[in-house]
Amino acid sequence: MAYKFLMTASTLGAAGQQLLIDAGCHVDYLTESQDANEVEQKMAATAYDAVISRTVTLSEHAISACPSLKVICKHGVGVTNIDVNAATQRGIPVLTTPATNAQSVAELTIGLMLAASRHLHFFQHEILQNRWTRSSVGAELYGKRLGLVGFGEIGQRVAHIAQAIGMTVSFFDPGLPDDAQHPNITRLHQFEDLLPVSDVLSLHCPVNHATRKMLNQATLARLPQQAVVINTSRGELIDESALIAALHSGAVAAAGLDTFAVEPLPADHPFRTFKNLILTPHIGGSTQAALDAVACSAAQQCLTYLDQQTFAPRACINPDFQKNKEFTL
Repeated sequence: MAYKFLMTASTLGAAGQQLLIDAGCHVDYLTESQDANEVEQKMAATAYDAVISRTVTLSEHAISACPSLKVICKHGVGVTNIDVNAATQRGIPVLTTPATNAQSVAELTIGLMLAASRHLHFFQHEILQNRWTRSSVGAELYGKRLGLVGFGEIGQRVAHIAQAIGMTVSFFDPGLPDDAQHPNITRLHQFEDLLPVSDVLSLHCPVNHATRKMLNQATLARLPQQAVVINTSRGELIDESALIAALHSGAVAAAGLDTFAVEPLPADHPFRTFKNLILTPHIGGSTQAALDAVACSAAQQCLTYLDQQTFAPRACINPDFQKNKEFTL
């Protein structure tokens, strides 16, 4: 059967496109990749069977405007841009594509770690200003203690690379089984215990009621002096005003951020003024290899659900949707 898809971006990875073409599906794309109004307009005008959601908001209004919608798949894993409750109430599964972009995000994490530790942004700025500032500012990662918040696919890959550099690794992840084995890596069972042993703290967890602004004035104060903070997960994990204060005071030596509480980052955001802050525009999973893998996974999961009403339990973040299958407008 030929299904109608909406991709909430201007394109989809080639592997995913080809899957949908081979299945005879019709796919619409956005002309403005961050325009939530365009999403709502398209969903009100067309009877879509599936939405592959990138980063733009997929609101309750958009979901309710499209009564034909049967499945949503996130192009990635973070679903803070999707009104999951609205989908659940309408009996619509919200799926994700776990592990498909893990290597790309892990590599960017290490890149930000290196760049922040060596203050590469500062030195590039100096050269661009025609200055040859050969300062000793910056630190080696060898021998430093890395703390990981979250130890899924991405966290484990970051740990592997960090150990090769010569870092010691600890992690906090209450979601892992107690009997999980991770040789040469220390598991701590309280977030507060991870902080004092993290010369570098890297965030790799979802946003929920327990993790929102988990890095705040109080928790930042528990980090070692001159710690480095890395976030390639979700901007909402950090109280940005507290991080700004810590960077100003020197309590935090540097940070590398790929995600922010508001995206795109506002033009007047104080983060733009720091020379010890490395900023990237949410590109962790945006290598060509990762985009193709995520697109393929999202397309295939939607097709499998539409054809067979089945899904991988690991990929579904709202299994309660099945209680609302008879929802009617």
